[in-house]
Amino acid sequence: MVVLAACSSSSGKQKPGAVNKLTARQLPVKGQLPGKRSAPTDTLTPDQQADAFANYYVVVADTGIDYYFLREEMIALKNSAGMTIDTMGRYYNLKKQLIALPDDDPDEIYAGDYFPRRYPGINLSLEYLHSYKRDAKEKMIALVAGICENKTSADSVLKTISSQNGAFAFKAKVYVGCMH
Repeated sequence: MVVLAACSSSSGKQKPGAVNKLTARQLPVKGQLPGKRSAPTDTLTPDQQADAFANYYVVVADTGIDYYFLREEMIALKNSAGMTIDTMGRYYNLKKQLIALPDDDPDEIYAGDYFPRRYPGINLSLEYLHSYKRDAKEKMIALVAGICENKTSADSVLKTISSQNGAFAFKAKVYVGCMH
């Protein structure tokens, strides 16, 4: 068995839901989101599976396949609702047709690839809806307004973005385990 320190901090404390002591076969493959047919969680024990996922409420202001349209909508929502934008350093890589971290990102495993937002926070970002809603088309982009720990918080975010026609929130089982 290979022990990977990347799944926990140097202080020995893990992020909520982090999983450690995984074998290389159990780790997600670059470019492969948990939940696809060959998900890395297939080899996790039931206890590891429980720790690898968290139930959150995802608040979505809009969806579509046009990154640039949704980006403009995100900027307008930032201005009208006073919310912050957190891209996590990602942009739309035209060549790859992908929301991605820069190719020279310090995270060598995900540099040049999509890395989903996974923890609670009230920020605007553009995400692949499939990361949270497994039945969504893989290239469907969601203008996410927040990831919340409870329905009350999600309803509050929905109220904040009430100017967005068609905004919605849903409960999602979000992968929060180690992605290295």
